[in-house]
Amino acid sequence: MKAILGTTALSLSVLLGTTAFAQDTTFTINSFGGAYETAHRACIITPFEEETGVSVNVVTAYSADAFAQLRAQKDAPQFDVIHFSGGQEIVGAAEGLLAPIDAASLANAADLYDFAKANLARGEGPAYSIAAIGMIYNTDAVSPAPTQWTDLLNPEYSEHLVLTDISNGYGMLGFLMLNQSQGGDLNNIQPGLDAVAKLLEAGALIVSTSPEIQQEFAQNDAWIAPYASDYAFTLRKAGLPSGFAQGAEGTPASFITTNVVAGRPNTDLALKFVDMSISPEAQECFAEALRYSPTNSKAELSAEVAADVAYGEEGVAGLIRFDPAVIEANRAAWVEEWNKTIAR
Repeated sequence: MKAILGTTALSLSVLLGTTAFAQDTTFTINSFGGAYETAHRACIITPFEEETGVSVNVVTAYSADAFAQLRAQKDAPQFDVIHFSGGQEIVGAAEGLLAPIDAASLANAADLYDFAKANLARGEGPAYSIAAIGMIYNTDAVSPAPTQWTDLLNPEYSEHLVLTDISNGYGMLGFLMLNQSQGGDLNNIQPGLDAVAKLLEAGALIVSTSPEIQQEFAQNDAWIAPYASDYAFTLRKAGLPSGFAQGAEGTPASFITTNVVAGRPNTDLALKFVDMSISPEAQECFAEALRYSPTNSKAELSAEVAADVAYGEEGVAGLIRFDPAVIEANRAAWVEEWNKTIAR
């Protein structure tokens, strides 16, 4: 009886100690608000809280704002894990704001595609989902489906084509892919600008935001738009016949990364959060909810979901990541040239 009581007391002591630790721990991350944050909570945050007993403080901050906060907090960081979709982890790691990650500390790292874990040792956190940029199209009006980026120049689409301004991140990636399909690269965007000028002369339209794309498809007979895979799903949920096609020349990718912040006391918890983010279960959940492409090779998607994303070895083989650092360094000059082109 004494042994049983002693064991019970010890177990209770450990439980109370763990609970007290969890209650006293402040664990802060950022998320992107709206439907994304809803899915983030369902797929990762809530399961993490249930497993660890830690309450997660979620700061709604998009990538640029979150990075500005991280820089401002350099001497006293407040985030434990920080998420980016614009490549800010590259700069953050170089500036020592993010902690290097040993792949061996993540149980799910071995199952990630190589591109998703390439620079963990530098401090660039893994990509836990991908926004793939391809062609959203009206499945009733466009048959067969587009198969390459040069299809955007098809005269049949001229008055039914919607382009997105490059002030929009997805618009920028779509433009750079169009530029590449016309023989340009990050050192020369003129072929892309020339193509845009021709498309506008033929009747194409430029919008700035995703709701405007939906409006054009719903009300103004839009048939095709280069944009992110998840938005085809958004249009379909709104009752609009829409599909997503990857171009044979390649699929620009916006990497959504989860990063461990340097100088925080909760490194073990941060690594656990990152590991849960790259698990197949979390990525299946994100793909189902928002149609983001998984980076874990073990993630299993239904045929319906897989049709909307870059999925499997073949699907991700064509992903292209335009260097975020080069984009940022040239953004102002490119926007100026873009604005001159569309003004004409």
